Amino acid sequence: MRIALIFCAWLLCSAAVAVPNEPATLDRSTWPEQLNSPALFDVASRAEILTFAHALLASEALDDNALKQRLNLKVINIDEIDSLRRKLWLRLLANYNFAQQSCDQDASFCYYVDDMDSLREQAGKFEVADDSFYAAWAEPAREFHRRYLDEQLRMAALFPQISSEIGLFGDHEFNGDEMNDRLFMLTFDSGPTQSPGNTDWLTDYLRKQSISATFFVLGNSLQARLDKSSEAAVKALYQGQCVGVQGWEYRSHSHWQDWQASILRSLALVKQGVPQNYVPLFRPPYGQRRADSAGFFESQGVKVALWDIDSQDMAGGMTAEQSAQRVLSLMLLWRHGVIAFHDTQDKVRSALPWLLKATAQSGLGWADCAKPL
Repeated sequence: MRIALIFCAWLLCSAAVAVPNEPATLDRSTWPEQLNSPALFDVASRAEILTFAHALLASEALDDNALKQRLNLKVINIDEIDSLRRKLWLRLLANYNFAQQSCDQDASFCYYVDDMDSLREQAGKFEVADDSFYAAWAEPAREFHRRYLDEQLRMAALFPQISSEIGLFGDHEFNGDEMNDRLFMLTFDSGPTQSPGNTDWLTDYLRKQSISATFFVLGNSLQARLDKSSEAAVKALYQGQCVGVQGWEYRSHSHWQDWQASILRSLALVKQGVPQNYVPLFRPPYGQRRADSAGFFESQGVKVALWDIDSQDMAGGMTAEQSAQRVLSLMLLWRHGVIAFHDTQDKVRSALPWLLKATAQSGLGWADCAKPL
């Protein structure tokens, strides 16, 4: 019976899913100003919010068939799409209200917005003139936000049959939505690498920057690292950082019969190997987990840690700089949240320093990984 159910689920997904487009990225060199003050961060933030809101409003004019064609899907969950749109509008309104608090310092992209109706009105008529100081940014930004919106709508269209970071299954999960304005959480998946490797470089770099992050480790990778070194070496590796789990192997935990064993085995290894760094968090590979798993996670005192800013650093066609630029664009749009990188990817050695340099004077904060959100 279990095999039959899994096979039916596979058939449903296969019928619904076609190949997604390449992840969206935006060349930040088209933006004419450095983000070297909180006010200039807000200027860029207002511009990204209005551009995304314009794309979101335009998408609402599409009927179901047009939306299927645009998302390259045969079947869509329109209720989830509508639910996502409502959530996006609420967050855009809150974010624009934060971003316009510095309009007395720089009025660029400051428009009358005090409620949802006025935000939708401004989004509908938003455009950047051809002779504007920001003209070179406008068209690339429109394309970026249309493609990024499609990424979000596509995940919603498939949810919950294919689970992802787009939606929560309960209070035992979080994705960064409730964080304070200008506060971001750095996370890294799929490590550790073997020594010497990206994980070694990254943890050392973060310590030098006085920043902490959460590393979601794979049990088999951590075990391999312990086997080739020692517990003392692994403790030194993660000094000042936090360690959660991603399961024993990088595999979807939504239809895996042994998903609970995968998590429990990894939790036990982390608690034994790096007890001072352990945080009770599980990061599901691909964002995929079971909708009925709340009881299990609550019994273990573990939360499901999703994300709302995806670097897409595992995408084959994405360069390190494009990944960093994508993250920065989404930081400007969402103004707070959980950023997902992979310490198994060489790109992180260039992407993270670029990102920290670009935001160093923007008035942002990096969350302490050891403090509950």
